[in-house]
Amino acid sequence: MLVAGGLTACGGGASGRLPVVSSTNVYGDIARQIGGSHVEVTSVLTDPNADPHLFEPGTSNGLAVAHARVVIENGLGYDAFMARLERAAPNDKRRVLTIADVLGVHGKDANPHLWYDVPALGTIASAIGSALGRADTKHASAYRVGLRRFVASLGPLQRAVASIRAAHAGAPVAYTEPVPGYLVQAAGLRNLAPSSFTRPIEQGTEPSPAAVSTMIGLMTKRRVRVLLYNKQAVSPITARVRAAALHAGVGLVAVTETLPPHLTFQRWQLQQVDALARALGR
Repeated sequence: MLVAGGLTACGGGASGRLPVVSSTNVYGDIARQIGGSHVEVTSVLTDPNADPHLFEPGTSNGLAVAHARVVIENGLGYDAFMARLERAAPNDKRRVLTIADVLGVHGKDANPHLWYDVPALGTIASAIGSALGRADTKHASAYRVGLRRFVASLGPLQRAVASIRAAHAGAPVAYTEPVPGYLVQAAGLRNLAPSSFTRPIEQGTEPSPAAVSTMIGLMTKRRVRVLLYNKQAVSPITARVRAAALHAGVGLVAVTETLPPHLTFQRWQLQQVDALARALGR
């Protein structure tokens, strides 16, 4: 929890640590690993059962943003609630890092789930480490060490994705919404799910009957080997698609948008990649 006291000359709050707020616990965990004992990280979105697209922040989130020296947000409209919090609490000492800007990803049709882009994780981590160092120059060298340690720890995840690409390049899969889209691409897999289905599901609206029929057909005709489904945002339609996949013997891999409790970012992603490898290898 952030301390609401005044800021010290070294860039920290009353606790002596650098106050950092991230829009989701995904970026919050990365910042915590890089910053170590020198940062106090508050993540706004942490509930593993919440639909991020429907999330509304509370007053405690506004207080945290008001006293933050570094704010990390995703961009692309995914965490638009952060802009509202920042406008409500102006702070000329606050640095706002938008990951979409770091990666140069823009446009209304862009996939906002940037933390699934395994090849880009080093760039994301470097931007977070640099933001911490600029806001707290006293501990900049410690943040550089933390960044190197974090990037090195991505090795098992990167190797697991490369292994899928080597063994299953071109394999057809489908997802209920584009949450794992960057991962599917990095692993060299082919997503056959129509955007006419996945985009409405992502936006919380109903796809057309034709799109639903196409998606169900991918399962019943076993045109895909694996269905990746977002278990954080289940609707009657996605449950129907999952049931069709299960009945047809299509592999199932659950993914989430936020970091589950008691896991690091790396362990969470590696568990999902390992589950994908097992489903493809059946």
